[in-house]
Amino acid sequence: MIYFVTGNRGKFEEAQGVLGDVEQRNVGYAEIQADTLEEVALFGMKEVREKLDGPVMIEDAGLFIESLKGFPGVYSAYVFDTIGNEGILRLLDGVEDRRAVFRSVLGYAEPGMEPILFKGELWGEIAQKPRGSGGFGYDPIFEVGEKTIAEMDLEEKNTISHRGASIRDLKSWLLSR
Repeated sequence: MIYFVTGNRGKFEEAQGVLGDVEQRNVGYAEIQADTLEEVALFGMKEVREKLDGPVMIEDAGLFIESLKGFPGVYSAYVFDTIGNEGILRLLDGVEDRRAVFRSVLGYAEPGMEPILFKGELWGEIAQKPRGSGGFGYDPIFEVGEKTIAEMDLEEKNTISHRGASIRDLKSWLLSR
C-alpha cells in the first residue's frame, strides 16, 4: 500500500488507475514557491515522510504555455483557482502559438530512504474554447490531436498523460526491485 498525499480526488483516481493499491491521504503539506516542480516535490516529501509511516508519494504538476514563457508553470494551481480556464483563454486571445506542455513530478519514498523523483510530460495546444466534461483543472482547454483531455475517458487519459507517465515510471521502478 502506497499513501498518495493529495487533496485532489482526480489525481488520486488517476494514480489508482495505474498503480491499483494506493490510499489517498489528505494530510496537507507546505508547497513552497520555487522555480521548478522538482524543488516543490522534494520539499513536500520531507514533510509528508514525517507525517506518515510507510511508502508515500506526492505529485506536483504544471501547465507551461510556450507563448507565455512557461506561465503558469509552477503556479498552475494558484492561477487556476484565481483566473481559471477562461482567464488563460483571455491571455491567449489572438495568440497564434498555443503550444503547451503539462509536466508532472512525482516524489516517492519509503521509511529510511531518500526521496526519488519520476517525471512525465504531455505536449499539446491550448484550445480556442473549453470542451468536454471529464477530468479536472485545465483538461477542458488542453488539446492533444483533435481532443481535449476532458473529452477522454480515464483510461485514455492515463495512457498519454504527464501524470500517467510519471506514475507508470514509479510502477516500473517498484516492479524492478
